[in-house]
Amino acid sequence: MATKHLIGIDMGATNLRAGLVADDELLEIETVAIDQSGGVDPIIAQLIDCIDKIKTHEAGSIGIGVPSVVDFEKGIVYDVVNIPSWKEVHLKEILEDEFNIPVYINNDANCFAVGEKYFGRARGYNSVVGVTIGSGMGSGVVLDGRLYSGSNCGAGEIGMVPYKDSVMEHYTSGQFFEREHNTDGTELFKLAQEDDPEALQIYKEFGTHVGVAMKTIMYMFDPEIIVLGGSVSQAYPLFKESMLHEMQNFGYPKSLEKIEIKVSEQKHIAILGAAALILDRQAH
Repeated sequence: MATKHLIGIDMGATNLRAGLVADDELLEIETVAIDQSGGVDPIIAQLIDCIDKIKTHEAGSIGIGVPSVVDFEKGIVYDVVNIPSWKEVHLKEILEDEFNIPVYINNDANCFAVGEKYFGRARGYNSVVGVTIGSGMGSGVVLDGRLYSGSNCGAGEIGMVPYKDSVMEHYTSGQFFEREHNTDGTELFKLAQEDDPEALQIYKEFGTHVGVAMKTIMYMFDPEIIVLGGSVSQAYPLFKESMLHEMQNFGYPKSLEKIEIKVSEQKHIAILGAAALILDRQAH
């Protein structure tokens, strides 16, 4: 762990959260609601204000996770989800000019994977795939101890793999419950916890699709560990059995014996993962 303080920023769907990290601990968090209808400059001002409130003299870098396509070398973000005005923002240049410390930017799924490697369930592993299962399915890939983003920051997007009549995430995220069963995932979860037979059956069906996604990940990347995060992952006990059952026909039995699948336990992994972008760079 670097001795300097690290700043991690999660630009979520509705809130901007900035955290100060040191010695594996999140020391402070600042949260502000994003004005989604605002222009580029007002939101930049919000971001700068958040950083100012937590920044210390020991802060050595700023890492940012953004729900968008990112040119991570130049630090340009494109078409940020839920912020229509952010079509092309040279965020790295803006913040480095403001704070005079290095700024690292990547998409939120990649930050999740890096966060789990340095602060979460994947500590000690060199080959990791982090999968976020929420309103969609995102994923990040760490190979041989380093984040692999691809040439356009789009590597490992399992959710976009063609599957059945559409793409994987339509069957392996919260979209599945509405698209296939016309039901709300939150309400379904409550019913399943009350042992409602229909709700339990839907989760069983869901687990079968997630099992296909897990096999796809294993064929593509052969990781040591897959870490699940996101809101739907909290229902893991409801779909774990059918997921594992679907995985039994994986082509390489020894790999199946060794693979570990865990659920994220770190509440603030998005902030920690953004802060960890500098640690990933130092692993060059």
